[in-house]
Amino acid sequence: MVKRTADDWWELLQAVPDPEIPVLNVVEMGIVREVLQEPKRLLVRITPTYMGCPAMDAIADDIRERLAEPASEEGLTTEVELVYAPAWTTDWLTEAAQAKLEAYGIAPPGKTSDKRALNGEAPAVRCPKCQSTETELVSLFGSTACKAHYRCTACAEPFDHFKCI
Repeated sequence: MVKRTADDWWELLQAVPDPEIPVLNVVEMGIVREVLQEPKRLLVRITPTYMGCPAMDAIADDIRERLAEPASEEGLTTEVELVYAPAWTTDWLTEAAQAKLEAYGIAPPGKTSDKRALNGEAPAVRCPKCQSTETELVSLFGSTACKAHYRCTACAEPFDHFKCI
């Protein structure tokens, strides 16, 4: 029997992609909050990116599927539990995840502590294609509810912007 460490479980979870943004995995998204190895089970706690996120069931299934065989080798069952507090924030995205988002064509979020919102100022959203900040909001909802749809006025390309949450 193989004796896996906590780091081993986290490494295995890095192979689980986000179903809506497949260039990112659930660890670098900040969705996986905790992995606990108990005597008879492996418990993975995940936090939804927002309430009602339709991808959470798929993510939980993908986690169970990825860990099923390794956990079984350890004599463990795998359970996935949704945890709602603390609430997920885009600040949990790793720097690597933000760079991957941009390379994939999605403008990464800024920091949630941006005080311009208090004055009604729109944040400057950089175009992931040409890097211009000459962009305009087209719709508060993009390809998914966690993204807004923008258009770059410099290169005329449409793109999604991952909303700050």
